[in-house]
Amino acid sequence: MIQITEASIEDIAKIQNIAHITWPITYGQILTKNQLDYMLDLIYSDEALTNQIEKKEQLFYLILDEESIIGFIGIEHHYKNDAVTKIHKIYLLPETQGKGIGKKVIEEIQKLALENNSTSLSLNVNRFNSALSFYKKIGFEIIDEVNIDIGNGYLMEDYVMEKKL
Repeated sequence: MIQITEASIEDIAKIQNIAHITWPITYGQILTKNQLDYMLDLIYSDEALTNQIEKKEQLFYLILDEESIIGFIGIEHHYKNDAVTKIHKIYLLPETQGKGIGKKVIEEIQKLALENNSTSLSLNVNRFNSALSFYKKIGFEIIDEVNIDIGNGYLMEDYVMEKKL
């Protein structure tokens, strides 16, 4: 059984730890080490996470099993003032993948989204990320293809995916 609990400033190190474990595995075959390091610092530095949590730009939640923290999510309700809940971040430790936990986490996000009057979920996924097939399997559809300049000459080459609730 998994639990999802809202994260706070005190949980930043836990979020960073999971990001630093999951990112090299998730993106190691897709991004250069330099881009990976740049993005981890850009997105998961103490300052970046503190700002996001304090300003509630994203709501962060820790994903726990019976024994420990196994992942985290970052979501935003009313994304761009629409009835959309945007999943900005969803990462599970590698040893937990393939056990149905990702599907349960999405179901929990759906509940939170419906409580906040969202009619759909949205997320971006790297076009070469193996998670693409998982998202399609659970009902997400590709609605756009974007290249997002993140600085330092790097792009995020993503699909925008949506799932109606």
